Amino acid sequence: MGKVPENYITIIEDDDGQRFDRWVKKRVPAMPYGLAQKLIRKGAFKIDGKKAKADVKLSAGQQVRIPAYEVNEASKSGEKAAPRVSDRDAAFVRSLVIYDEGGIIAINKPGDLAVQGGTGQKRYLDAMLPALADKDGVVPRLVHRLDKDTSGVMLLARSAKMAKALGEMFKTRAMRKIYWAMTRGVPEPRDGTIKAHLIKAGGLNQERMVVDPENGKYSETEYTVMDFAHVQAAFVAFWPRTGRTHQIRVHAELLGTPIVGDGKYSGRHYDPPLEPFDASGVSDVLHLHARRLRFEHPITHKPVDITAPLPPTLTKGWKALGFNAKDNSDPFEDLDL
Repeated sequence: MGKVPENYITIIEDDDGQRFDRWVKKRVPAMPYGLAQKLIRKGAFKIDGKKAKADVKLSAGQQVRIPAYEVNEASKSGEKAAPRVSDRDAAFVRSLVIYDEGGIIAINKPGDLAVQGGTGQKRYLDAMLPALADKDGVVPRLVHRLDKDTSGVMLLARSAKMAKALGEMFKTRAMRKIYWAMTRGVPEPRDGTIKAHLIKAGGLNQERMVVDPENGKYSETEYTVMDFAHVQAAFVAFWPRTGRTHQIRVHAELLGTPIVGDGKYSGRHYDPPLEPFDASGVSDVLHLHARRLRFEHPITHKPVDITAPLPPTLTKGWKALGFNAKDNSDPFEDLDL
């Protein structure tokens, strides 16, 4: 039924501290779990170049090598192989491509699409990637991910070598990542840097990041107000210099101006509480968009600059408040990486 090629995945903050075998089951859903266990025992999986043990705890920033495997090996373990990509999903994922050059693909991910499978996720990006295979049948690899409700630029790599190189660039902060958000209220001051130590808190399905100066991990985000509508809302650009879970969302809440549509970091603990947000033409979805990625191509060393247009739902909100949905400026141009 075909061979799934070798892949490299960089461990993200969400998966820090997770057991390796459980991570494989969650993050490599196309591989039957019985086959995954067999390959782990054989030492086919590698973490930073060393054989991965099933019970090892993962750390953010580590790089995992996923070995190539035959999809039809699923029958040997009595499990179902990953289903083929439907014509509908194939056409859909191809329509998301905004850049395909030099071994790198960029897509404009919608804000209602999960990147990888998990509990309750029946339709997700990773399962559609075979539709973007090259002429030799090599399926592109995920390099990083966005939260399900966040739209915008996401990179894929056409080879294991490229996936490893791009993963290293994200790890070493060699990417300039510009996000756009609509906030409830206008941040003061109008530009600056947010710094905080963040840690996960809450139980299953209620997980959120909170500030913990002693035990949390350092996070830093640059921000600038691009425009505002009286005191009700603002168009804010963010540049996360670190990559903590929900970083921009938490930092926006710390500023006193939560992102519109964010139910998890809504400022519910504010005293006095925020006034209800009600703006004609603005929906209740999360108004956070990965607008732009700028970096040096890891092989050609030429500058790469990829911009993802706002999705229709967010564009409608931007226009309703008189914000420029086509602003191509880089408000952080003068800041060093």
